[in-house]
Amino acid sequence: MAQKPAPKPKPKPNKDREERRVIATNRKARHDYAILETYEAGIELKGSEVKSLREAKAQLQDAYGSVDAGQLYLRGAHINPYDPAAHDNHDPTRARRLLMHRAEIRRLIGKLEESGLTLVPLSLYFKDGRVKVELALVRGRKSYDKRDKIDERRARRELRGVMRGERPE
Repeated sequence: MAQKPAPKPKPKPNKDREERRVIATNRKARHDYAILETYEAGIELKGSEVKSLREAKAQLQDAYGSVDAGQLYLRGAHINPYDPAAHDNHDPTRARRLLMHRAEIRRLIGKLEESGLTLVPLSLYFKDGRVKVELALVRGRKSYDKRDKIDERRARRELRGVMRGERPE
């Protein structure tokens, strides 16, 4: 009697290609600030906040990171209340604790004490079922720096067009 071939093993999930579903981005931060370093942090949330985030109801426009008593907090981020949660809902703009290793937090505190540096969230996303925040250590741009950045982007776009054989307008 012929034996059945052994079942093929299931492919193992590739750790290099983790699922990352973006909830909200802070596009204005990339325009207003020069990004020096980026960090990934977990965030401490309530159940109604997670459910609201699954519906992508969040804004990071006026959010920033701060340090209180050795803990890192995300302030000003707006997560809409989850309608079915009615009386158990959360405060939409409450301060939320960020989760990072203690050594990383200490290093960040040292850098934040330099003048002109701020901690700004760039994006909020799900990674392997958990909510993560991409934080950036930034320095504010002057208005002329912003104009230079826009001019540089425009020049790159025109150069790409010329390389493709398009005529400039």
